Amino acid sequence: MNILLVEDNEVLAKGLIYSLEQKKYKVIYTTTIKEALQEIKNNIIDFAILDVSLPDGNGFDLYEKSIKQKDIPTIFLTARDDESDIVKGLELGAEDYITKPFGVKELLTRINKIILRKRKNTIIQVKDIYFDMDKMTVKRKDKEITLTSLELKILHLLLQNINKVVTRNDIIEKIWEWTGNDVNDNTVTVYLKRIREKLQTDIIITIKGIGYRIDEDEK
Repeated sequence: MNILLVEDNEVLAKGLIYSLEQKKYKVIYTTTIKEALQEIKNNIIDFAILDVSLPDGNGFDLYEKSIKQKDIPTIFLTARDDESDIVKGLELGAEDYITKPFGVKELLTRINKIILRKRKNTIIQVKDIYFDMDKMTVKRKDKEITLTSLELKILHLLLQNINKVVTRNDIIEKIWEWTGNDVNDNTVTVYLKRIREKLQTDIIITIKGIGYRIDEDEK
């Protein structure tokens, strides 16, 4: 697991890196937002620990403009203990907020709890369809469904936006991003038809003239 650590206190960072590596995490360490953005671009980041006050900006902006979009679990780590800052960090969507000074064991425990909680949420169930977000596999009941790579990505996109409409233009743009190929409305229609036929279920709802939606299964 790759953990991005953005912290300009190098003494503190050195201790954290040692402790995290002892737990078999791979730490990608930066001291600035500029460096962090480059690492995010070049690496798969599974978890982020962000200082709020950084030499070239603040961790809130880094999280909101880049990390949040990638759905990376994040802990803010900072000396700023003002209640409004804590509320802001959590309202932005971060998993946790720890103020300095802190115990390394406490941080490791919180990281572990977040990871375990996330793992429990990696399989999305809608009716009798089970999508494993980590393995990128789909099952209907206990039988695996074979989808092409592009079909899997389209279904994954819909499930990432569960209860929300994904427009046809969104899908067209994503297909271009994934493949480099220009496609049109008819191509999207064909792909969705194939996915539905393979799923053999009606979980994908067509919003006429707009796009598609999958609703969370009511339990």
